[in-house]
Amino acid sequence: MQTTEAIDLVREAIRIMLLISAPALATGLLIGLVVGLLQALTQVQEQAISFVTKLVGTILALTLTLPWILTQFLDYTRELFQAIPGSL
Repeated sequence: MQTTEAIDLVREAIRIMLLISAPALATGLLIGLVVGLLQALTQVQEQAISFVTKLVGTILALTLTLPWILTQFLDYTRELFQAIPGSL
């Protein structure tokens, strides 16, 4: 395996990791921003409100995007295993 092939494999793995984690991270970010804004406007500083809403939102986002996440991950894994015979 050449150095460029190894770099390409690592680059693709990082890209897939970022793509797979994006729905959960974006959901947590948006919910945290909205809840933080609402807490600042109402001056209710309860930490449980922020935590529970982010937790529920992230679980909901992962539940809705799980088929897509699995498809992306399995496609990457399949391509990786198919590339093994050519690299030996």
